[in-house]
Amino acid sequence: MGFTTQMIWAGMIMSAVLVIFTLGKSPLFRVDRAGAAIIGSVAMIGAGVLTFEEAGQAVEFRTIVILFSMMVVVANLKLAGFFDLLGNLIVDRVHSRRQLLAATIAVSGIASAVAINDIVCLLFTPVVLLICERTRCNPAPHLLGVAMASNIGSAATLLGNPQNILVGGLSGLSFLDYFSAAAPVAVLGLTCTYLALAWFYRRELAVAWTDQQPVIAAVHPYLVRKSLLTLAAILLAYIAGVELAMASAVGAAFLLITRRVNPNKVYTSIDFNLLIVFIGLFVIVAGVEKSRLMDHILQLLSFGGFSRLSVFAVVTTIVSNIVSNVPAVLLLKFFIPATQPELWWKALALFSTLAGNLTITGSIANLIVVEIARRQHVEISARDYFVVGFPLTIVTTAIGVFWLKLFN
Repeated sequence: MGFTTQMIWAGMIMSAVLVIFTLGKSPLFRVDRAGAAIIGSVAMIGAGVLTFEEAGQAVEFRTIVILFSMMVVVANLKLAGFFDLLGNLIVDRVHSRRQLLAATIAVSGIASAVAINDIVCLLFTPVVLLICERTRCNPAPHLLGVAMASNIGSAATLLGNPQNILVGGLSGLSFLDYFSAAAPVAVLGLTCTYLALAWFYRRELAVAWTDQQPVIAAVHPYLVRKSLLTLAAILLAYIAGVELAMASAVGAAFLLITRRVNPNKVYTSIDFNLLIVFIGLFVIVAGVEKSRLMDHILQLLSFGGFSRLSVFAVVTTIVSNIVSNVPAVLLLKFFIPATQPELWWKALALFSTLAGNLTITGSIANLIVVEIARRQHVEISARDYFVVGFPLTIVTTAIGVFWLKLFN
């Protein structure tokens, strides 16, 4: 059986969108990532791969609500002067560019193990940009540190990212069982992240550190307390079992009830382009899934299942970078062997997450960091990401394969 018309259209549309996402813009037209997401979504409908109703159903509105709500929280923290305060705190405690890189990786990695990595990137990227601006550091290694460490750190638990949450629900793995297998890989991965970035950016990081005077910023203590307490309440509610979309939406609504903050200032700080990118990706990936393109490719390769963990790791990495992490889990769950299923579920969660560091489009967390940086006129190119991400992914994946084989 050959490729169907739907498969061909879905493959062409996905390929074109990935090129623009990788480059950051179209090589022929003035189209950015948000524009590519819109055009790709419309093309999926126009080509008959999806109906309009199916496109609407493909959008995971819970994710959109979470992102929008957390952007409201971040906007309030920014208006309150919290990021200036946090920047002062970090700058006061680091005395070299390498220490700043280590702090960035540690904070991103640890935070992403207990909170969804996308949210960590949403909160922490503005802080890193502010610190780099004040200390006149090249922001590239530190922004890459946020993205890569958030991916690796989130691999440590079943709460760190959407695909691991999905694996937890599908597999029935216990939190501690998975944590004991994945946490050592994450710790070693974060160490490798620091070493890789410290090597590739050794010249920039070797520049002498100049102690900076704290920035005297307009801080609004009441709004800082209100915003931080709201953020803490959202995370505690989520840990307690409340759906994250509901918890974050209630928190955002609470912050919008105010007599002190101009709502327009909050809305101006919201990255609507990023929300458009998410919506478009949901539709485009749904088109690829419906066309069964990836299933057909695996069948053509006479792929019937897995017997070697290393092969599974490679396939998971490739598929995750083609269709994204969550769809990769939904596709590859059908190939979990009946023998030692717990081992293979752990591997699926671990490798689909580590795969996010391979390319700039490998995870949503990467795109969040890149898009926030772009709004501050800081460009992170696909090449900047790949030269570090490619070897890092190979090393961390190899560590994961070795560790799972050794202790399972």
